[in-house]
Amino acid sequence: MRYRLVLGAAIWLGCVGPALAAPTPEQTAQAALTEAPVWDGHNDVPEQLRDRRKDVLDGFDFRDTTHTAAPKLVMPWGKGVGAMQTDLTRLHKGHVGAQFWSVYVSAALPEPQAVQATLEQIDVLKRLVARYPAEMRYCDTSACVTEAWKTHQIASLIGIEGGHSIGGSLGVLRQMYALGARYMTLAHFRNNAWADSATDVPAHGGLTPFGKDVVREMQRIGMLVDLSHVSEGTMMAALDVAKAPVMFSHSSARGIDAHPRNVPDGVLDRLKANGGLVMANDVPDYISEAVRAYAVADKAEAARDDANHIGDPAAAAADHAAWTAAHPAPHATVAQLADHIDYMVKRIGIDHVGVGGDFDGGADNVDGFADVSAYPALFTELARRGYAKADLEKIASGNMLRVLRGAETYAAAHRGDPPIETPTVF
Repeated sequence: MRYRLVLGAAIWLGCVGPALAAPTPEQTAQAALTEAPVWDGHNDVPEQLRDRRKDVLDGFDFRDTTHTAAPKLVMPWGKGVGAMQTDLTRLHKGHVGAQFWSVYVSAALPEPQAVQATLEQIDVLKRLVARYPAEMRYCDTSACVTEAWKTHQIASLIGIEGGHSIGGSLGVLRQMYALGARYMTLAHFRNNAWADSATDVPAHGGLTPFGKDVVREMQRIGMLVDLSHVSEGTMMAALDVAKAPVMFSHSSARGIDAHPRNVPDGVLDRLKANGGLVMANDVPDYISEAVRAYAVADKAEAARDDANHIGDPAAAAADHAAWTAAHPAPHATVAQLADHIDYMVKRIGIDHVGVGGDFDGGADNVDGFADVSAYPALFTELARRGYAKADLEKIASGNMLRVLRGAETYAAAHRGDPPIETPTVF
């Protein structure tokens, strides 16, 4: 009788064992994000606080921002804005455990004013974190990030988006680091005095000699060099100089989508050799070649309509509306976002890819990825494609943790090096 029971149990386990051993993609993603929460490379909540609220936090509820739509508010990109894409409730739902908060200010500002505005953005971000001590922790080291995870707090780090924010001064750069900035994007949508942007007419051939000193000094002090938004020439020049890992905080693959904001194959290959990281973002123009091409065609058609109806803007608008009705805009999808991750992983390896959503940056997002709560959908899609739990953990945060530690290790080894000095301008 005992033999029959043992035999029966063995047969039953043999039947159900494989099913139990094969988790669903949803389960694999859930397990990975529980073990290694998402470390997002770029989020623009501080910009939203500036544009919507003039950095006044009184009356602002960051636990729930779903009711923050402001259809009458005039923003830099046009009139009317939808609800914010980020709040604490949705960050937790999205398994976001660490966030580089962007302290972006407009590249159109005169540099002295940009320095002041950046300081104000650092201040509002720190004040926001301080209001929610149970849910958020301000961090400026990798060790702090891992400690925050133990207490289920969202590790909150500062990233500067654009070299205009240092006003052409290495002294200001060092003080920004002292205030907590742990990466700086070398340029934004416009060139600055020492670095070329991806979306401006090249002026410097990449980096000027001073720009190369900026990269050297950033790495000496332990600030990550962020190459999102910069031209291919700037990417290459920075990699020529870099001795520690660099990053792309929110960029995708130009091999899939030809937008200049994406990373060319040759740069991806050098990024692997550098030990750095590219963090895929979800702006539709950067994810879908069809969306990018449509935007180009739409702009060209608008210019043609204006040229055909000089002095008659109503007629131009009517013609453009008719063209738009006849040519529906395509949409980008979570699957296409996963395609970019696939492409980069296959080209440079699982150790060099992360995620940088660019939420609350003023742009649309891909379908199915509307706010920070959507990260499980992306990781489920990756698991569906065969990514193992350990692979997903690297993409979620393991790779970013390694890169920040690399920057810290390099800075520690060069702590005795003298600061790079340049004459003051005024």
